[in-house]
Amino acid sequence: MSLRLAALIAFIGGFIALSFEILWFRVYGFTTGGTAPAFGVVLGSYLLGIALGSVATRRFCTDRVRRGDVGLLRLPAVLIASASFAGFALVPVVAWAVTRVIWPWTLPGIALFAGALGAVLPLVSHLGIAPDSHAGTRLSWLYMANIAGSTLGSLLTGFLLLDVLGVRGASEVLCLLGLGAAGLLVWVSKPLRNQAIRWGVSLLLLGVGTVAAAGALYDGVWERLQFRTHYSGERFAHVIENKSGVITVRKGGEIYGGGVYDGVFSTDLVHDKNMIIRAYALAAYHPAPKEVLMVGLSSGSWAQVVANLPGVERLTVIEINPGYVELIPLFPDAQSLLRNPKVTIVHDDGRRWLLAHPERKFDAIVMNTSWHWRAHATNLLGREFNELAKTRLNQGGTFQYNTTSSVHVERTGCEVFPFGFQLVNNVVLSNDPVAMDSARWRSVLLDMRIDGKPVFDLSVPGHTKRLAEVLAVRPPGLAPEKPNPWLRSCADVLVAHRAAQHPVVTEDNLLIEFSRPWYWTQ
Repeated sequence: MSLRLAALIAFIGGFIALSFEILWFRVYGFTTGGTAPAFGVVLGSYLLGIALGSVATRRFCTDRVRRGDVGLLRLPAVLIASASFAGFALVPVVAWAVTRVIWPWTLPGIALFAGALGAVLPLVSHLGIAPDSHAGTRLSWLYMANIAGSTLGSLLTGFLLLDVLGVRGASEVLCLLGLGAAGLLVWVSKPLRNQAIRWGVSLLLLGVGTVAAAGALYDGVWERLQFRTHYSGERFAHVIENKSGVITVRKGGEIYGGGVYDGVFSTDLVHDKNMIIRAYALAAYHPAPKEVLMVGLSSGSWAQVVANLPGVERLTVIEINPGYVELIPLFPDAQSLLRNPKVTIVHDDGRRWLLAHPERKFDAIVMNTSWHWRAHATNLLGREFNELAKTRLNQGGTFQYNTTSSVHVERTGCEVFPFGFQLVNNVVLSNDPVAMDSARWRSVLLDMRIDGKPVFDLSVPGHTKRLAEVLAVRPPGLAPEKPNPWLRSCADVLVAHRAAQHPVVTEDNLLIEFSRPWYWTQ
């Protein structure tokens, strides 16, 4: 086996291995709802498989093995072919398995795949490097080729294949690439005619079978991964896959980002099924929010409400995943948002955008943040981001975000800002005194229209009662004499959480992301 061929196989092996790891992290991140430990667990399973596969090749990498026997090349050919097909099949297998068992039981599949590919590099190194004084130099070239393939696989698959083809298409491409590499090794091994025919037919059937079976195998994968043991055959109305993640929409209009509830396509405050009251509340605590920043778009419902509030002159929305913009035109509640001249949607990371635009100041910053226990949630919910937002507010400006009822997140915001209060499961924070003004809010809600439709029409039965409930900001059905859990001052929040010794969230502790067992799912 020539050194060039060995380097090529090492490159392809690294490309396939790291590419599939990117796909699996996408799959396991989705089925766990984006929990922070998911990446480490997947990586640990992968590295364990690599280690075990490498150790298993020791019996083939001894002086007794005839290095010049080209027939030995069929062993790495078998390993690459079987690993590539297993990698292609692993996603639907995991999707089927998580409807019956908890997801950690599927991790051995990653280790088995990685073990097969982990055995390839030691084998091609032994077969392609002569045992002379230049062995070390040649080994470094093979290792560099493997690292180059791994790097390119991560980049190309993560930023291109997933964006263009999605998980299914990327899996097909990687499987066919692996089968092609196996075919090359078989051809170089100089098989007899009958052997060549058997190998050729086998690899061809695997390749054709991969393409032909992909549709059936991957059908309903995202539904199974999202609902897991609660899966009952439901199909999504829409699925968007790109390099930024996977967005799914149920037939009722509920939208999910990365396998986690992300909201509903609705701006209806009368029949409030997504607690859209929190978006309308901006008019209650800020008298004139002209310049507004919103981090996160999702269904566009919050942005639609804020853009139509009286006095708002410019709304800048920062959304990292462009897939949400593709979905908004499909639902009437937020369709006009994309045509609103006051609205600018920027596809970027919210924190990165703020750091890159230190000159921008806002009357209000609003974030309907995702669940606090998800990976990277600290980037938006920790002390550091609160301090950054604090510097970007105009006088009297407010910062509102969803704590998803985390006591740590509530305390963090109230510790950073001198003024604020809890609003439902949000906090509203400011450098200046801030409070709800029910009279002003009532006037705004009665005058406000979205796409020509009034938010409240008091001539319609039930609207008057609902308006009173909204202005009281109390959970439906709560007795008037009971304390209101939806409105608390930051002073009360701090008294409660300090007494309970709930720590503040910082980028040093990441406590909201690692507060649950590694095997937990939402």
